[in-house]
Amino acid sequence: MSAAALTAGTVRAERVTVMASGLDHPWSMAFLPGGDVLVTERAGRLLRLVAGGKPRAIAGVPAVRLEKQGGLFDVVLHPRFADNGLVYLSYAAGTKAANFTRITRARLDGDRLVDARVIFQVSPAKDTPVHFGGRMAFLPDGSLVMTTGDGFDYREQAQRVQSGLGKIMRMADDGRPLAGNPFIGKAGAQPHIWSYGHRNPQGLAVDPVTGWLWEHEHGPKGGDELNLIQKGGNYGWPVATFGLDYSGATITPYKRYKGMIDGRAVWVPSIAPSGLAVYRGALWPQWQGDLILGALVNKEVRRVDVDAAGRVVGQERIFASITARIRDVRAAPDGAIWLTTDEEKGRVLRVTP
Repeated sequence: MSAAALTAGTVRAERVTVMASGLDHPWSMAFLPGGDVLVTERAGRLLRLVAGGKPRAIAGVPAVRLEKQGGLFDVVLHPRFADNGLVYLSYAAGTKAANFTRITRARLDGDRLVDARVIFQVSPAKDTPVHFGGRMAFLPDGSLVMTTGDGFDYREQAQRVQSGLGKIMRMADDGRPLAGNPFIGKAGAQPHIWSYGHRNPQGLAVDPVTGWLWEHEHGPKGGDELNLIQKGGNYGWPVATFGLDYSGATITPYKRYKGMIDGRAVWVPSIAPSGLAVYRGALWPQWQGDLILGALVNKEVRRVDVDAAGRVVGQERIFASITARIRDVRAAPDGAIWLTTDEEKGRVLRVTP
């Protein structure tokens, strides 16, 4: 069950168009000004989808560490992309014994990335091939934020501001930590930290109207969370969680803890949320400000009804014809909802009423 009950979705007709197929675990999408779409494949390819044409590979993508959950993750455009052509990629890098999540910034020149440079790298490195985080977004002030995972075996690091694991990091568009970050000046603390106490964040989205930053993350056995992010906020992991260890053992006696921020929604059992969009489009006007997310375990797309105060007041499954592991969810400029499916022969889907 969830902290907000799932209701049966109203029967609606939706049109699902396959925009691309046969992709290797497509992970993320970004809409280019001219109508093309960039798509990342976890295996390390960046593709350009052109209406009516075959996907074209973009050259110059940095090498990624491809192992289990590791690979190429998110792609986002600079807010002034139309002027500067800057693209940001997050991905797993390093070695089996020492790996991390990294951000590279490059300029898109036709079908090639040029002037690429690493602008941020999570530290400390870890020796596990899972829980990388890697979701990125630009805030209204032009700063870039990225989620980092706890590395699975290093969950206590999520509570330590000396560690970059289990955090949301905020930086300038060139990777520098920004004045106003909550732990700048604190001895030993990492200056990029914006929030902490996260486990495995797989969704990050900014509401363009309110400026709110929404995040969701995987719990262990149960305890997936939807969070409204606050500067300096501690979101509890692993001190407070609704989940159990995969063995069934208790991780902590606390579901809530004083001074730690509760999730706006909690899913028990886990749905494994992935991909997140705040809907402000015209095609479903009744969904203004609501959240659209995918679910890897439940193989569904879900709408989370959010009120003007940021409270979750309901949930429903939408797009009932889609039954696949959903990795990414994006709201396109024209109001359509685009999805990627997490499969060896994954698809990019465009959904309209």
